[in-house]
Amino acid sequence: MGRGKIVIKRIDNTANRQVTFSKRRTGLLKKARELSILCDAEVGLIIFSSTGKLYEYASTSVTSVVERYKKLKEEQYQLLNPASEVKFWQMELACLKQQLQHLQECHRQFMGQELSGLNVKELQNLENRLEMSLKGIRTKKDQILIEEIRELNRKGALMHQENRELYKKVDLTGHENTELQYKVYGASDVTKANSCPISYNTCDVYGSHSPMNLQLSQPRPEYTAKVTKLGSQLQ
Repeated sequence: MGRGKIVIKRIDNTANRQVTFSKRRTGLLKKARELSILCDAEVGLIIFSSTGKLYEYASTSVTSVVERYKKLKEEQYQLLNPASEVKFWQMELACLKQQLQHLQECHRQFMGQELSGLNVKELQNLENRLEMSLKGIRTKKDQILIEEIRELNRKGALMHQENRELYKKVDLTGHENTELQYKVYGASDVTKANSCPISYNTCDVYGSHSPMNLQLSQPRPEYTAKVTKLGSQLQ
């Protein structure tokens, strides 16, 4: 059997009122925490009991939530009240000028200027900030150099591999040319055919990086008729 509907009105019994307050307060705080986590919302909850005791919850801090609320309400009021809009922008302008002045002063101090008004502690803090900045710059520079070196090493390895493949192809071409000489001149004339070979250099195939010069010699006239005859037979 389900629970009956509770009439929302003040509980006259003090003990019952205190028990209900404790239970409802715990549930409300739990719901506020779940809302902030599930929905990524900034939640602030403030509760005062009938005895004046404070209970609060905030996803960040109660102070920041209250300040944000006050600022938003002021902006809404200023938008609804055109007469105060000029004053609002004047305050914003003054705040921006103050921030700009502070940034310019910090920049001059970082450049080593206008240090006469700083005491030893302030100078030490400035030195520490500069050291941290330099450390971050050096770390970033070293990271970029390491990445460039790795990229160059990768490209060098690829070029070396391509060079090895080219040497293999040249060596294979040399063997194919030798076999072609056997087919064209015949086994009995291999010695004579070797007098006009295709010259190729495969010395130190896997280690040398010297350029290769390929030269194709013309066959001797006495073998021209024999090659023509062999070509006719192959057709």
